Amino acid sequence: MRIVVPVSGSDPKTRLSTVLSPDERRDFTEAMLADVVDAVIATGHEPEVISTAPLDCAAPVTVDDRGLDPLVNDLLASTVTDSDDALAVVMADLPLATTKSIERLFTPDADVVLAPGLGGGTNAVVCRHPEFRVDYHGASIRDHRRIAQEVEAEIVEVDSRRLATDIDEPGDLAEVLLHSDGAAADWLTDAGFSLSLTDGRVTVSRE
Repeated sequence: MRIVVPVSGSDPKTRLSTVLSPDERRDFTEAMLADVVDAVIATGHEPEVISTAPLDCAAPVTVDDRGLDPLVNDLLASTVTDSDDALAVVMADLPLATTKSIERLFTPDADVVLAPGLGGGTNAVVCRHPEFRVDYHGASIRDHRRIAQEVEAEIVEVDSRRLATDIDEPGDLAEVLLHSDGAAADWLTDAGFSLSLTDGRVTVSRE
C-alpha cells in the first residue's frame, strides 16, 4: 500500500490566523504532520509527504504546488491500476490520530475506505478501485460516497473520532490539548495555550 500525506507548506491553516502568526501556523502544521507521520510509521508503513512548499518532516517530502484534487487524482491514476494496488491518502491535520486508528483505516479490504470528518469533509481514504477519483470541495464525504457508487465500488466507512477531528478553527485547538499528547499538543503548551472553561464549554486561552 502506498501512503501519501498531503500538506500545505506555503500558507497553512489560514483560519487559525486570529490566534497564530504565519510562522506559528507553519510550525504548528509541522507539529500536526509529525503526529500523523509517527502514527503511520508505527503501523509498519512508510508514508510519503507531499507539500506545497519545503518543510521539516521525518518522512520523505516531495514538493508539489498543485491543488489537492489534481494531485490526488493523478496519484490514483498512476498508483491504482488494478484491484491489487492500493493508495491511502491521510490528511496532515489529524493530530489525534493514533496507531490504532490508522490501523482501523488500513484493515478493511474494500474498494474504497472512507474516514469522514466532523464537518463533512473526508479526512482519509484508501482506494483499491482504478476508477475512483476524489473531489475534496464542499461536503466531500457525500461526494465520495456518490463517486464510489457510480463506479460500483464497495465502500466501507471508518467511524473514528480521532480520524474525524481535523484542526482548522481556533475552537478546535481544545481537542488537541484534551485528547492528544503528541507533538501538536506539546507545541500548543510551549506556545502558552491551556484549557479554559467558558460558559460551560472547554476552550483554550493563551498566556
